[in-house]
Amino acid sequence: MRVTESSGHGAAQRSNAVSLADDSTFVVNYLREMLRAVDQATASPPIDTTSLTLSGHGALPCAFPFTDFATAAIATASLAVAALGTGEAGNYGLAGNVALPAVNVDRRLASFWFQTSFRAQGWTSSPLWDPIAGDYPTADGWIRLHTNAPHHRAAALAVLGVPGEREAVTRAVATWQADALESQVVANGGCAAAMRTLAQWDAHPQGLAVAAEPLLHWQTVDAGATTTRTAAWRPFAGRPLSGIRVLDLTRILAGPTATRFLAGFGAQVLRIDPFGWDEPGTVPEVVLGKRCARLDLKQADGRATLETLLRDADIVVHGYRPDALENLGLGAARRRELNPGLIDVSLDAYGWEGPWHARRGYDSLLQMSAGIADAGMKAANAARPVPLPGQGIDYATGYLMAAAAVRALALRQTQGLGATIRGSLARTARLLVAHRTPTPPLPPLAEETADDLSTRIEDTSWGPVRRVATPMTIAGTPVDWALPAMALGTATPEWP
Repeated sequence: MRVTESSGHGAAQRSNAVSLADDSTFVVNYLREMLRAVDQATASPPIDTTSLTLSGHGALPCAFPFTDFATAAIATASLAVAALGTGEAGNYGLAGNVALPAVNVDRRLASFWFQTSFRAQGWTSSPLWDPIAGDYPTADGWIRLHTNAPHHRAAALAVLGVPGEREAVTRAVATWQADALESQVVANGGCAAAMRTLAQWDAHPQGLAVAAEPLLHWQTVDAGATTTRTAAWRPFAGRPLSGIRVLDLTRILAGPTATRFLAGFGAQVLRIDPFGWDEPGTVPEVVLGKRCARLDLKQADGRATLETLLRDADIVVHGYRPDALENLGLGAARRRELNPGLIDVSLDAYGWEGPWHARRGYDSLLQMSAGIADAGMKAANAARPVPLPGQGIDYATGYLMAAAAVRALALRQTQGLGATIRGSLARTARLLVAHRTPTPPLPPLAEETADDLSTRIEDTSWGPVRRVATPMTIAGTPVDWALPAMALGTATPEWP
């Protein structure tokens, strides 16, 4: 791998070899672990990284190497796609002796994409957070309440016994011990996380369980006889995922990031949401390139439609709590029965083992639980929690899931295997905190300019948008989202 430093995302100024001892970048360290995770089921040499170059200057300020982490995650997924594009030789990059096309990742643009990619043109997007959501001082520390969903908001307010006014919530929270309030809100069906230190999380029963897990869980199964469509499918370099059907059953933000990435290389992505659900602050960010439909899975006809979609899907990505689909009769065994060759990718917040394995969670809550917000506060000498510059745990997990799904496609085509892949925000967070930002840190990123944005105007359901230019390039394989971001429920629940 080579690192090419440049003033922006344009022409390179100089190149130099990267060594693991180079304290200016942790990209190699992160990349090594990520590639090991996505390749662990292939029984083949890992993806060759010699075709990878990095460009761009600077880093987002953070207690951890956030920009390096973002760069490595995007590079992992991009290398997987580049390897799949070699499938004309019949091995899809699994043989270990296939020269990959040149791949470049711009660390500056990667940083922007790990915050938000879209820039509204002449309109204002909805706020990302509910007015009650946020960090609050308790009697003995800090706690974060996640109240974006109405039922989560109601659960927290019911425990506190106050109306939905921030001042009233602040006063009530201040009378509680952080752990006790966290437990009560979670028990009431809400979402909350007390702030812990890195050491406290390492010693916590859930932290110990997460530490024992792999970055990604893999299981492969004999797919049996393939369908005519599956058997005939072949990638080609210009649009390697063309013809692949991805069923997206995910919410904020990791799962939608995975499926958005797949759509950028030609996959047909169909997102399914329940009636009445919306994410006004994040939907325009993550539905790029997708068709979005609704189903009521509590009704028999809704479940029947989903089963039809599953039978004809290549990949399903879901972020439901571990028992949710089981309770609907659509558990892992049923999905595999419907489609033996399915690539089944799932996400959990707090990990797949341990006492909190089924706990509701989001990136911002993991940052509190796992010591990240506390470490940020100490590094900044601040008086309150300091989170990451963006929801990087979500985004990195999404790119990891996408990379694993692409590698699983290669396994299906070469060895006739279906795959089950599981990731978690908590395990991804553990990888992030394996390194700390060196002293002195890299210089900050240059301010965004109009040259950092794509020239394309995206005509979305909410108004015109320009996206930040894509951070990854693969020689001969353009990144192109064929569909603009459209509101949830604007398509029919069927494959085109």
